[in-house]
Amino acid sequence: MRDEANAPWLQLTLEAIDHSPDQLEDALLQAGALAVTLTDAGDQPVLEPGPGQTPLWAHTRVTGLFDAQTDIEVIKNQLCRFLHSRSLPECRLSELEERDWVRAWMEHFHPMRFGQRLWVCPKEQTPPEPTAVNLRLDPGLAFGTGTHPTTALCLEWLDGANIVGKTVLDYGCGSGILAIAAAKLGAQRVWAVDIDPQALIASDDNASENDVEDRLELSSPNELAADLQVDLLLANILAGILVRLAPEFGRRVKVGGQLILSGILQAHADTVQAAFIQDFAFAPVRYRDDWVLLTAQRRQG
Repeated sequence: MRDEANAPWLQLTLEAIDHSPDQLEDALLQAGALAVTLTDAGDQPVLEPGPGQTPLWAHTRVTGLFDAQTDIEVIKNQLCRFLHSRSLPECRLSELEERDWVRAWMEHFHPMRFGQRLWVCPKEQTPPEPTAVNLRLDPGLAFGTGTHPTTALCLEWLDGANIVGKTVLDYGCGSGILAIAAAKLGAQRVWAVDIDPQALIASDDNASENDVEDRLELSSPNELAADLQVDLLLANILAGILVRLAPEFGRRVKVGGQLILSGILQAHADTVQAAFIQDFAFAPVRYRDDWVLLTAQRRQG
């Protein structure tokens, strides 16, 4: 956790020459990048383009943002593996001050609608539909503002679901966006869980901003009650972690309850489903670009 507002972040920039910008973005996210920025040769940013939007630049640079303590050599090795390449494309490493990063995000973060009634809006902007379900959220140290396909898929699912009065567990909550959306859509109680203390702080702040703190419980995974079971479990995290957590998720979801899994590339969807198939019956897969959303119902014991 940072104590100084201006503590630097690490930026790893890759040139999209032998790989497409989408491939590099997905590889950076799989390697643990907290956010991805696309820039053209003139360095005009587009931050995680929305669904269906593709930069038309002839030459694109793809930059991943990492915590200052990250071992970049480990990240580079992971990227080579994800890209099935013996070496990385041309890349450079630089530092980014906290205040500069937040300013860059705010210039490109605008109200977004997910489904029919759910909006995510910057705190300082007037919601386009004041009577809709408006989630007020700004970029912060913990990421998750709805701009990436994995988060968008989850938010759209929540918008179309009936979760009034239900209990919800958001595992890997980040900014708390999914937990807060569930609370604002009528969930009775929501547990927001993350291994990163900064994510829990951000989720707490965002819950207060959205007046749902009285229905949100924040904790690290090992602080969850051993017997806690919920009607709905959301997890927007990497595929490998989801596979490892399959037994715990099976215990956490009530019989007949629902499981929503995201953060999964299409190539990994079958592997993730196979890890959960003993306890869950899956619905048809939902797709967004190269990412999928898996939805399932807990089987009888």
